[in-house]
Amino acid sequence: MRLHRLDLAAFGPFGGPLSVDFDALSAAGLFLLHGPTGAGKTSILDAVCYALYGSVPGARQNGQGMTLRSDHAAPAVRTEVTLDLTVAGRRLEITRQPPWQRPKKRGTGTTLDKAQTWLREYDPAARSWKDLSRSHQEIGEEITQLLGMSREQFCQVVLLPQGDFARFLRADAEARGKLLGRLFDTRRFADVEKHLAERRRAAESRVRDGDAELLADAHRMQQAAGGAMLLDDLAPGEPGLAESVLTAAAVARSTAREQLTAARCRLAAAESEQAAADRSLEEVRERDRLQRRFAEARERAARLAEEAGARQEARTLLDRSRRAEAVAPALELRESADAEHREAADAEARTRASLPEEHREAGADGLTAAARRAAEELGGLESARRAERRLAGLLDERADLDRQERADDDVLDESDTWLTDWEETRSGLRARIESAQEAAARAGELAVRRDPAHKRLNAARLRDRLAGDTDRAAEQARTARERALAAKQHWLDLKEQRLAGIAAELAANLADGTPCTVCGAVEHPAPARKDAGHVDREAEERALAAHQDAEERRAEHERHLGTVREALAAARAEAGDTPADRLAHEVEELEEQYARARDAASALHPAQERLRQAEHEHERRLTAQREAAVRTAARAGVRDRLDREQAALEEELATARGTADSVAARAAQLERDAARFADAADAARLAEGTAQRLKHADARLADAAFKAGFDTPSAAAGALLDAATGRALQQRLDAWQQEEAAVRAVFGEPDTAAAARQPPAALAAAQRAAEEAGRRVREAASAHDAAARRCAELDRLSARATASARRLAPLRDAYDRVARMAGLTAGTSAANERRMRLESYVLAARLEQVAAAATARLHRMSSGRYTLVHSDDRTGRGRSGLGLHVVDAWTGRERDTATLSGGETFFASLALALGLADVVTDEAGGVRLDTLFIDEGFGSLDDQTLDEVLDVLDSLRERDRSVGIVSHVPDLRRRIHAQLAVVKDRSGSTVRVHGVG
Repeated sequence: MRLHRLDLAAFGPFGGPLSVDFDALSAAGLFLLHGPTGAGKTSILDAVCYALYGSVPGARQNGQGMTLRSDHAAPAVRTEVTLDLTVAGRRLEITRQPPWQRPKKRGTGTTLDKAQTWLREYDPAARSWKDLSRSHQEIGEEITQLLGMSREQFCQVVLLPQGDFARFLRADAEARGKLLGRLFDTRRFADVEKHLAERRRAAESRVRDGDAELLADAHRMQQAAGGAMLLDDLAPGEPGLAESVLTAAAVARSTAREQLTAARCRLAAAESEQAAADRSLEEVRERDRLQRRFAEARERAARLAEEAGARQEARTLLDRSRRAEAVAPALELRESADAEHREAADAEARTRASLPEEHREAGADGLTAAARRAAEELGGLESARRAERRLAGLLDERADLDRQERADDDVLDESDTWLTDWEETRSGLRARIESAQEAAARAGELAVRRDPAHKRLNAARLRDRLAGDTDRAAEQARTARERALAAKQHWLDLKEQRLAGIAAELAANLADGTPCTVCGAVEHPAPARKDAGHVDREAEERALAAHQDAEERRAEHERHLGTVREALAAARAEAGDTPADRLAHEVEELEEQYARARDAASALHPAQERLRQAEHEHERRLTAQREAAVRTAARAGVRDRLDREQAALEEELATARGTADSVAARAAQLERDAARFADAADAARLAEGTAQRLKHADARLADAAFKAGFDTPSAAAGALLDAATGRALQQRLDAWQQEEAAVRAVFGEPDTAAAARQPPAALAAAQRAAEEAGRRVREAASAHDAAARRCAELDRLSARATASARRLAPLRDAYDRVARMAGLTAGTSAANERRMRLESYVLAARLEQVAAAATARLHRMSSGRYTLVHSDDRTGRGRSGLGLHVVDAWTGRERDTATLSGGETFFASLALALGLADVVTDEAGGVRLDTLFIDEGFGSLDDQTLDEVLDVLDSLRERDRSVGIVSHVPDLRRRIHAQLAVVKDRSGSTVRVHGVG
C-alpha cells in the first residue's frame, strides 16, 4: 500500500481545504511531520484512517469532545476526506463525508445530511477514473479485503502509535496477548476454546443428570439391600460410577439370592424342628402323666407295706370273729361296699353336674377322651397365643406408621410454607446480586478512569512546575545567546583588526635578501610597523575559543530549553489547561465514587453465596417433598399388608377364642374342662369299681349266710356279736384290700410301667423347646418373605440401572473426549505441561516471528548489543507462551525488558513495532506496506543512537518504503530534509512542505 495524496476539508483542526502530496514527501524515503502541540499532526493520520475505514483510531475516537468536523470551518463548508492510494496493484480514490448539520437553503436553522462515501479506480488504459461503489458497507469490505487488515491492525502496523509498543514491550503475558489477539485476529481459536468448554459443560451436565438418576437407583438398591450394598461415597460425574454401581448391584443381588436360599433352608429346618418339638412335647406330657401316676401308685404301695402289720392284726381279729360268727365278715363287707358305692356315686354325680350337658351321660372312657381332646386343644392354643402377640406387634407397627405419616405431613407442610416464599426470596437475592454487579461494573469503569485522572493530575502539576522551569531556561538561553553574540562579535572585531594589521605581522618576519611570502621580492624598502593596538594570532585564537565556548553554552541552553518546552508541551497535551487544584478535586471525587462503588460491589459475593445456599435449600426442600411422597406411597403398601395380616390374625384368634373373651380365657377354660373331664372320669371309674365290689359283697354275704345256715343275710347279721368292732375291723381290711387292688391295677398297666422305666419327663424344657421352635419358624418365615421381596426389588432396580448405564455409556465417552480436548485447549490438562491455551499457542508462534523480525533491526539500533527473544516459560503459577526477554551481548545474559533504560526501551519498542508490521503484513497475505508512520517520542535518544535508529528507518527504503516520523525533536529537523510542518493559528491549522524539490 502506497499513499499518493490526501485532501482534507473542515477536518479536525484544519478549517479550510488542505492537500498533502505524499508522493513528493515519499521521494526522499524518510520525511518528518512536525509542529507545535495541538496543531494537528495526529489529525493527518486520523484522516488517513478515516478515509480507509470510516472511523479514526479507537483511543482518539472515544476521546471527550472528539468530533471530525473542524470548529474553525465555515458553516457552508462540508467536512470531507479524500485519499488517493495504490493497494494490491490497483490505484484507488476514497472520498468520505461524515454526517453534518448544514444550514437550510431556505429559511433558518440546519438540516442533517447523511454520511456519504465514494470509491473510484484509475483506469490506465482510458487514463480516467471510474466509479466503483457508493455503498459504505461494500467499500469497507472491499478496502478491508484489499489491505487484509482490520482498522485495529492498520493502526498498529501502519500508524505506529506513540507509547503503545513501549507498553507492549514491558507488558505481562495477558496484556500482550490482548494486543496480539487483535492484530492477528485469533478470535476463532478463542471461539474454539469457548465452544469446547460449552460442549464440555453440556456433556458434563447430561452425564451428571444421568449419574444422579443412576445414583438414585443405587441408593434405592442400597435401601432395598438393607444397607449391605457399598457405594464408596460416589458422586455424579466421577469416572467408573456406572461400573461401580452395576458391580455393587450384582454383588447385592447375589447376596440377596444367597440370603433367600439360606432363609428358605432355615424356614424348612425351623418347620421341621417345630413339628418334631410339638411331637416331643405331646410325648413328654403323656410320659409325665404316666410317671406321676406310677409314682403315686408306688407311694400308695409303700404306705400299704408300712401298714402290713396292722392289716395282719385286724385280719387275725376278723378270723376269730368269723369262726365265732362266720357270717359277720360277709355282712360287714357288704355294708362297707354299700357305703363306698354311695360315696363314689355321690362324687360321680357332683363331677358330672359340672360337665356340659352332652357329656354328663358319657362313660369313663368317653370322659377320658374328652379330657385328652381338651388338653390337645389347649396345646393348639400356643399358635393362637403367638398370633395374639403378633397382633399386638402389628398394632405397634401401625402406630409407628401413623407417627411416620404425621412426621411426613409436618415435612410437607413446612416445605410447602417455605417454597411458597421461594420466588420472592430468589427475586430479592437476584436483585441484590444485580445491584452489586452494577456496582462492580461502575467500579470497573471508575477504575479505568482513575489512572488517566491521576496521570492528568500529575501532568498538570508537572506542567505548573515546568512553566517556571521554562521561563528560567528561556532567560538562561537568552543570556547565553547574548553572550554568544557578544563573543562572536568580539572575535570578528579582533579578526578584522588582525587582518588590518596583518602587514606588520608579515613584516616582522622579513629580512634583506629573503623573498617576501606575499610578493616574492628580496628587497623590503618600507616594511610596516606594529602599532599600539595590534592584534596578533594568539589574541584572535583566544577570542575564537571564547566564541566557541559561548556558542556551545548557548546550544546547551537551547537544547535544555527545547527539552523543557517539549516536556511542558507533553504535560499540557496530557493535562490541558485545567488548573491542578480542579483536577485534584475531580480525582478526589472520582476516588470517593470508586470507593462507594467498590463497597457496594463487595456485597456481590455474600449475595451470590446466599443465593447458592437458598437454591441448595430449595433443592433440599423439593427432595424432602419427593422423599416424603415416596415414603407415603410405600406406607400405603405396608398398611395394606398389615391390614391383611391383621384380618387373618383376627380371624384365627376369633376361631381360637371361640366364645371366650381372649385366648388366655379360652386356655383357662380348656384347662378347667380338662380337669373336670379327668375328675369325672376318675369318679366314674371309682363308682363302677364300688358297684362291682358291692355286688361281690352281696354274693359273698348270701353264700356265707347259706353256709352258716341262715336264710337271709340279715338273719346272720343279727346273730353277730360286738358288731361295732367287727364292722370297724372289716372296713379297715376292705380299705386296705381296695387300695392294694388299685395299686396292683396301676402296676399292671403296660404304658405306666414302661413310662416308669424311662428317665423323668422334662416337661418345662420340652415346652420351652416347642416355643423356641415356633419362634424360629416365625422369624424364618419373616426373613424368607423379606429376602424374597428384596430379591424382586433388587432385580427390578438392577435392570433399570443397567439400562441407565447403557444409555450413559456413549454420553460418558463423548464427555471424556470433549473434556480432554477442552482441557488441552484451555491449558488445564496434565498433557499441556506449560498450561498454554490454544489462542496463546498460536500467538506465541506469531510473537516468535515478531521477535525474530524485530531483532534484525534492534541489533543495528543497539550496535549489536541487544537481541529480542520469545520465551514460553511459565511465570510462577501462571500460564506460559507470551514471554518476551532481551539478550544483552555485553553480559551474555537474558533479562527482562523492564530493565532497559528509557532510550533503550524506545528503540527496542520501535524495532518491535517494525518487526510486528512485517509479520502482520505477511499474515495479511503479502500486501506491501510502502508507507509507514511512526508516532513515537525520539527525544529520549542520544545523538549516536538517534543516528543508528534513523539509519534503520532509512534502510526501509531498500524495500521501497517511505517512512513518516511524527516528532518534536529539534535535531530531527536538521537531520531529515523532507518535512511537513503543521502550523496553527486562531483561524485553524495549515501545512507547509520543506525540503521537497
